[in-house]
Amino acid sequence: MEKLFLVRHGQSLWNLENRFTGWHDIDITETGIEEARKAGIALKGEKIDIAFTSVLIRAQHTLSVILDEIGHPDIPVIRDKALNERSYGSLEGLNKAETAQKYGDEQVYIWRRSYDVIPPGGESLKDTYNRVVPYFEREIVPLLKQGKNVLIVAHGNSLRALIMYLEHLSPEEILKREIATGIPLTYLFDENFHISRSVN
Repeated sequence: MEKLFLVRHGQSLWNLENRFTGWHDIDITETGIEEARKAGIALKGEKIDIAFTSVLIRAQHTLSVILDEIGHPDIPVIRDKALNERSYGSLEGLNKAETAQKYGDEQVYIWRRSYDVIPPGGESLKDTYNRVVPYFEREIVPLLKQGKNVLIVAHGNSLRALIMYLEHLSPEEILKREIATGIPLTYLFDENFHISRSVN
């Protein structure tokens, strides 16, 4: 039974500073490194054949710590921008609280939590879904169907898009879904490539 493991990167510096990060290449903090270690401990003993991550350092660093922790730093790793975080455009680098003071809480909430509203110069969650899911179907599903276990270390919104696809969630349902940093989600597939069980 094939397994898919999803991990959101550990806390980044801009997570800590409550800033919109998006495509800015910000590394993880010491807390983020510890979260990655805990993810590695949780995955110890699991067979992982290949790993995928984004081109952003916070996801790559998290993956590196996980692979070291499980004792398999030599697992093949594929990096692709299709798995990048959602772009927040001109909001990136701004403090979320200060942005809410400037534009209003309701507008910032809409930018962050709506499915198809685009922040200035950025992407909606729908846009993110439309790049993550085709990549998953093209590059990762064939490996799962070959019997390989796959680890994906990515970002809150790129993983939210993938979970929406895997669990057949509505836009309203996925927007309520929180994905904790550094805690693996596990999906098991049956012989017909249906999810037989998720371990969250």
